[in-house]
Amino acid sequence: MAQHQFQTEVSQLLHLIIHSLYSNREVFLRELVSNASDALDKLKYLTVADEAYKTITFEPRIDISFNKDDKTLTVSDNGIGMNEGDLVESLGTIARSGTRLFLEKLAEDAKKNSNLIGQFGVGFYSAFMAADKIKVISRKAGEEKAFTWTSDGREGYDIEAGQRDSQGTTVILSLNEDGIEYANRWSIEDIIKRYSNHVAFPIYLTYDEKEWDDKGKEKGSKTKTEQINSGAAVWREAKSKLGEKDYHEFYKQISHDSDDPLFYLHTKAEGTLEYTTLFYVPQKAPFDMYQVDYKPGVKLYVKRVFITDDDKELMPSYLRFVRGVIDSEDLPLNVSREILQQNKILLNIKNASVKKLLSEFKSLADTAVSGSDEAKKKWETFVSQFNRPLKEGLYQDFGNRDALVELVRFKSSREEGWTSLAAYTGRMQEGQKYIYYIAGGDEKTLKASPLLEAYKAKDIEVLIMDDEIDDIVIPSVGKYKEWELKAVNRSGADEELGEKKDKSAEKELQPVIEKIKKALGDRVKDVKLSRRLEDSPSCIVADENDPTLQMAQMLKAKGQSEVPDIKPILEINGGHPIVSALKDTDDEERIADVAGVLLDQALLVEGIKVRDPADFVKRLNRLLSK
Repeated sequence: MAQHQFQTEVSQLLHLIIHSLYSNREVFLRELVSNASDALDKLKYLTVADEAYKTITFEPRIDISFNKDDKTLTVSDNGIGMNEGDLVESLGTIARSGTRLFLEKLAEDAKKNSNLIGQFGVGFYSAFMAADKIKVISRKAGEEKAFTWTSDGREGYDIEAGQRDSQGTTVILSLNEDGIEYANRWSIEDIIKRYSNHVAFPIYLTYDEKEWDDKGKEKGSKTKTEQINSGAAVWREAKSKLGEKDYHEFYKQISHDSDDPLFYLHTKAEGTLEYTTLFYVPQKAPFDMYQVDYKPGVKLYVKRVFITDDDKELMPSYLRFVRGVIDSEDLPLNVSREILQQNKILLNIKNASVKKLLSEFKSLADTAVSGSDEAKKKWETFVSQFNRPLKEGLYQDFGNRDALVELVRFKSSREEGWTSLAAYTGRMQEGQKYIYYIAGGDEKTLKASPLLEAYKAKDIEVLIMDDEIDDIVIPSVGKYKEWELKAVNRSGADEELGEKKDKSAEKELQPVIEKIKKALGDRVKDVKLSRRLEDSPSCIVADENDPTLQMAQMLKAKGQSEVPDIKPILEINGGHPIVSALKDTDDEERIADVAGVLLDQALLVEGIKVRDPADFVKRLNRLLSK
């Protein structure tokens, strides 16, 4: 017998599960059935695609049984199975980068977040909510040896030689006091019908049924085995035969989400290509949506045979939140993952699916404009959760950019809530040449930026772009219809604000500008009189050809050490008392202090760190003391 210690994250997880979870324990059975279904899917694929497995007799099924006297519940399948190495890898570790996030969420409110178990790929361990001890007996397809994994869910687990007549896995739960309530026919049937009714393999329940004589007295019992799920591939069913409940149940089965989906899209294509798709959009963004190693949400089938659920080529990355199924009639059953990435049939299915989804998103947006409160709420939920990945599509998917640019939404200096570029252009002033926006910080900071003062004074609307990717994505778009998009934090975006108010005043202030420029030296690219400022003494802008300071800061934070130091252009408000006071002084220390404070405060207002905080404080204190 080999003894093993659990990986640290597993130990933490098990402690939380055993000691903190009290609600919705029944999900453990859903997770065990889901694991069994995955094992059957994998072997089904190998028996049609790999010569080494074609001789295996394979009639896929999942069996559930229970014994009230022994307080046990058993879930068994005849799928791919596991050898010793697989048991260590699958049941002794959690190889998902999201585990840490899961543990944090679970620790915040264990009761509330127990439904997150399946979503984070740690479903097997949920069985310890109902069991004091778990035994797993497994034999890998094509191998002779079987192994038994045993654990009480505390410090570690044991693995020893086991006995199993054929490939597959049997999970035996020794139920605890809370779990014993599931050792009955009705509870099991209810859970399976609610969570796993549409698993594409038959699920059989074995139970003892009492027999009665003519006088109503019990005369014994008979063991019965019957299928308790429909076993239908939902996506293959005609839409007319399916209700919303069927769609929602299937979504929860494939996504491990406890909530209903936001909406779904079921399509069957016939003609040159024959395929079926069933796509879902969740109510909430997947927890790993912004992780590099996110788990794809779309499964690929060929003629109902599962091929893969781990191929990021099935959907563009900006639609990684979509869940569902693609089932093709035209792909070969033995298609490999390498071939998939270059397969023209799959590429055509993918392109058509993306267009369908974007069209559905557009319909959702259009319905929200004139529809019910429910339609508006649905669209607002969609935007709040998935607006940012759609913006990524503007940068990645040139072919669908026209559709995407109508879908993305922004905040505004004038309007409450979200607005589109189409809505913005509908509100533009007569003769306005550009769509103005400000990017590079959080919404509150951007709305308070001095850069907006003159635009607000002239009632020119400015779009507030507070996603960190906006600074990269929006310049790549360039134009919306005939209007160019202009960033107000760039030097050339102020032409529509009119001429400087007083040219004689500008000439009079030129010596002040030269003093400030000399005092700041190479800290700035230039110092100019501003047309943007009404109340604030100064602001910073970027040269037309330079990245903004915010973008440079973001790139450095992401590890790009070769980003050059960007020097801002300082714009000053000639009518502000702080600036005017410099006209009649040649005190170089005072000029240097004022110039330094004007620059540093302009940086701080835009959410940018000052180069030397201690120096800024000294200069400010000297000015205050005078």
